[in-house]
Amino acid sequence: MYMEGLRVIISGGGTGGHIFPAVSIANALREINPDVEILFVGAEGRMEMQRVPAAGYKIIGLPVRGLLRPLWKPGNISILMDFLKSKRMVKQTLREFKPQVAVGVGGYASSATLNAAYELGIPCLIQEQNSFAGLTNKTLAKKARKICVAYEGMERFFPKDRILLTGNPVRQSLLNDSLTREECAAAFGLNPAKPTVLLIGGSLGARTLNESVIRNLSRIAASSVQFIWQTGSYYKKEIEQMLDVKGKPSNLVVTDFISRMDQAYCLADLVISRAGAGSISELCLLGKPSILVPSPNVAEDHQTHNAMALVGKEAALLVRDADAPEQLIPLALETVVDEEKLKKLGGNAAAMALRDSARIIAEEVIKLAEEKK
Repeated sequence: MYMEGLRVIISGGGTGGHIFPAVSIANALREINPDVEILFVGAEGRMEMQRVPAAGYKIIGLPVRGLLRPLWKPGNISILMDFLKSKRMVKQTLREFKPQVAVGVGGYASSATLNAAYELGIPCLIQEQNSFAGLTNKTLAKKARKICVAYEGMERFFPKDRILLTGNPVRQSLLNDSLTREECAAAFGLNPAKPTVLLIGGSLGARTLNESVIRNLSRIAASSVQFIWQTGSYYKKEIEQMLDVKGKPSNLVVTDFISRMDQAYCLADLVISRAGAGSISELCLLGKPSILVPSPNVAEDHQTHNAMALVGKEAALLVRDADAPEQLIPLALETVVDEEKLKKLGGNAAAMALRDSARIIAEEVIKLAEEKK
């Protein structure tokens, strides 16, 4: 499906959940079309402005911001002015770069970029990671030629004839079949024979998940279960101080960041995680049993919707954020030693996985580019 002279704009970001899929799509485009020209458009001051160049791609930043809730807040007037300014800026970029396709993955910048692209007659594709569509993608849906989704039933939000069920692109580094449980246990200084729980709250961490561990240190210490606990960099110092006072159980590995997530997933018999779209896609692809604790601090409560898509198919367990400090660790300790339940949850999660998502989306991008040409 090689196309000579292929140029693609990819826009979005704000969170790792938007950036990982965007970079994965770009990488897949490069695999198919090694000489493809790709330009990213992000929001000034957001994490994409560092993460995208680190992945080897050019990016321009727009002075675009998210709307305040409720929408009638006076501050939204200046946000609208910044949006219009961003749209003018990106229109000029589009005229100079001359892409055949614009791809939006959600986030503040993608709205300005895809609106501008649509007005210039450039075909648009959007990728929706969540089971409950975000405001940006819902407003862009009528302007998109293709809408790539990760969950069934998305015709609630988008025109049915434009939807393509592709799944979410995930970090390819996780798909490492050569790892053994023994070497992964050694990397964390743990025993490969013992049941292991991996607790992750994202790169910044999750306060509720961290509180759940702190409140249950004695339970963890008294168990035969091992824990790998990613606290997040934001909470690192605070947790170190707490553990100095309370004492750290020997069966608890504490780290602010896990660089080799493939090893952590390989060793984990059970994963505790927030319910971001990217995390859920990884859990399904790897067939990992999980307990999901949806974050209450996201727009339109989409993490709860994501989690329920798995819970409804007995592919994960759910603990509400407010209940986690009391219920999460006891449930994890009970579940991780229940081999039958682990097998059921993991098998059902694996059955929901959609593979080769990035390549499938990249091929759709190239099809739209060929139509434009």
